[in-house]
Amino acid sequence: MVQGQCYFITKQGYEGDVVYFDFHQLEDGFNVTPKNQLQYDGIIVSKLIIIKDSLIQKVLRRKIQKKFELYLNYIVDLLEDDSDSAPSGLNEILGELSRYKDVLRYRYQKYLGDKYVELMNKKIDVLEYELKLKAMDYAPKQNIYDDEEVIERSR
Repeated sequence: MVQGQCYFITKQGYEGDVVYFDFHQLEDGFNVTPKNQLQYDGIIVSKLIIIKDSLIQKVLRRKIQKKFELYLNYIVDLLEDDSDSAPSGLNEILGELSRYKDVLRYRYQKYLGDKYVELMNKKIDVLEYELKLKAMDYAPKQNIYDDEEVIERSR
């Protein structure tokens, strides 16, 4: 069972009512750990478990969209850079994108569903494709020699 003091937060008032949760609901909920460390005289939240499916989807979609826009802005800046030198970090950002696809698939798919995760994977695939094209432009070009064979008549 959950140890410590737990709170139930809602818009409608449950003044004085005791609300019990099934342990499996808490286990299947989405865990959020707050990063903000403001000091104030109130409740200190160390862990938040979201149980309602629609709220989980809203929170995760906002989180995923923010991260995707961050990657998109970084990649657009890399692609618009017209300098002749090879941009640093192409392989690193490709690795980050593939890692992010795995996070979407294995961590968030049970909350968001297959359709949304596949849509985000397609968007990330397009970004990876553009980065690979950019990386191919700056790849060291190998000298290709066309050796012509001279066929002479032999006896």
